[in-house]
Amino acid sequence: MIQEVKEVDKDRFNLLATHPLQSWEWGEFREKTGVEIIRLGWYRDDNLEETAQVTLHPIPRLPWKVGYWPKGGIPSEEMVSAVEKEVRKKGGILVTMEPNVLKGQGMPRIEELREKYVVYGGRSLFTRWSFWLDLTKTEEELMAGMKSKTRYNVRYAERRGVKVVEDNSKESFEQYWKLTEETTNRQKFYAHNREYHRLMFETLSESGMARLFRAEYKGKTLVAWVVFILNGVIYYPYGASTREFREVYPSDAMMWEVIKWGKSQGAKIFDMWGSPGPNPKPSDSWYGFHRFKLGFGAELVEFVGTYDLVIDKWLYPPYRALNEARWVYLRARKR
Repeated sequence: MIQEVKEVDKDRFNLLATHPLQSWEWGEFREKTGVEIIRLGWYRDDNLEETAQVTLHPIPRLPWKVGYWPKGGIPSEEMVSAVEKEVRKKGGILVTMEPNVLKGQGMPRIEELREKYVVYGGRSLFTRWSFWLDLTKTEEELMAGMKSKTRYNVRYAERRGVKVVEDNSKESFEQYWKLTEETTNRQKFYAHNREYHRLMFETLSESGMARLFRAEYKGKTLVAWVVFILNGVIYYPYGASTREFREVYPSDAMMWEVIKWGKSQGAKIFDMWGSPGPNPKPSDSWYGFHRFKLGFGAELVEFVGTYDLVIDKWLYPPYRALNEARWVYLRARKR
């Protein structure tokens, strides 16, 4: 039987979560930002066996909504039907699904769903590619797997006295946010506002899912990262830095210390949260991040991609056309 999941099953819900965006705490955080949440669970003999967490987003100036189902598994047909029913009741016209499943493992099930439901390829909200680092390797093996320049940078930062500390205090968050503002202004990319980041970190850090690390040199914070940990995987979703003292490679020191921290926590995989894919052009805004992550010997992995579960077949085409036009406009503004 599929029904709404209650808080009494929070721990089991998190144990089944395939990604932090499918965790109970992420749902709580999004509710605090005013986003409507659907949490469904498939219970077999009162045991929770499958979960789905979907966020609902109103279409501006229109009476309809769109659903977002990020980083779940490949759902059962029963769960897809239940999600479709709930989203339809709430005025949704589609649900964008981005399974946290590698391409080679998930495509047969995607094709099965396409045979039974109206499912089209959707516009990506999450990158289709990411870097994964195997944390079951020894520190010596991980160091040996780095690019020679990255290995040099890490050792040089150590010699120069760059220190990385975990500090989840409010004062540490303020330093993180100050660097976030500096980074977004410098690199001209979009970031959520301070309240979004504050609510995210406060909500997820209460359970230990989110941690804040700072790289310091000569008493100054040069780099700050928010790191997630869930079910044997660590993630690097948010990071910021200053240009000052870049010559001591604080970001390389940060990555290496977070890798070692993840191993100490028993994590098996480090998901570095995105890549533009193989062989990006130097003009790509993600190019620098791609090269930085690649330097640590991580494997480039591809997920199954983004799919729209169509609920209203009449409203979906005009919505899709308007959404594409919106993205064209936003890209033009960015230039």
